[in-house]
Amino acid sequence: MSKITKKVKSAKHVSEFESIFKCPICEASMKVFELKSFICLNNHTFDFTKQGYINLTTHPIKAKYSKELFEARRKLIAEDKFFEPLIQAIAEIIRRQADIKKESLLLLDTGCGEGSHLSNVCEKVRPDFGNTVTGAGIDISKEGVLAAAKNYTNQIWAVADLANTPFKDKQFDVILDILSPSNYAEFNRLLRADGLVIKVVPRSGYLKEIREALFDERAKQEYSNIETVDRFNENFQKVDSLRVQYTRELNNLSMQSLVFMTPLTWTAKEERIKLFLERDSADITVDLEILIGRKTN
Repeated sequence: MSKITKKVKSAKHVSEFESIFKCPICEASMKVFELKSFICLNNHTFDFTKQGYINLTTHPIKAKYSKELFEARRKLIAEDKFFEPLIQAIAEIIRRQADIKKESLLLLDTGCGEGSHLSNVCEKVRPDFGNTVTGAGIDISKEGVLAAAKNYTNQIWAVADLANTPFKDKQFDVILDILSPSNYAEFNRLLRADGLVIKVVPRSGYLKEIREALFDERAKQEYSNIETVDRFNENFQKVDSLRVQYTRELNNLSMQSLVFMTPLTWTAKEERIKLFLERDSADITVDLEILIGRKTN
């Protein structure tokens, strides 16, 4: 018996949830055809890739995130467990705030990158929802979604534009927005009536050791999320907020992964980065705020 390919597995998985999708071109309903393509009622066609994801963008979009960046991010998240306390906190929020009586739970990660956050959250909450937890991850970066599909075959992965998400209204129980851009109008459109949005933003101490090592300007050494928090509270009914703060010692290899994946280094001088990476290890602070809200209409 031949081994099922990632392409076929992805097509079968999407076929179970095809009712949540709409065509990103004309908004018509979509169907999986011959486990090869995703076709809308007006015959707009999107092919499943051999890696196990589907590209639902309507025009080419150049993302600045590279394959190497996502490999570094996956090492830090999946292997080094750098964000494990954050994932534990998000899972606990979902257990506490989502309708535990539901027999299934559908989550959307709107900036999934290489998929580790979404996959880890789904695994942690699955036992609480009758084991029927499905994650859908979208990102504008094809390299990120490709890495997600390669490493996590039990979720739905799609390259998609956050300004034009390929989903019908009121489909998701939980939307995750972890250190990534937001589109609050889309979030409110996509959430079910009792839906939950969980947004993670940096606080003042986030990666402070890297900022202090790479920059002299106080403006780059410090960070404030006040405007982001205020805007979130304007768009959602605030349920709660939670600070997650801890320090993790990283060895040199993990330091390299962190430096490679964080946009902080994009504007730093090469010699400052090199000097930082000459250390054998470093204590790195994670300082994040989890904003929890429900849709307002």
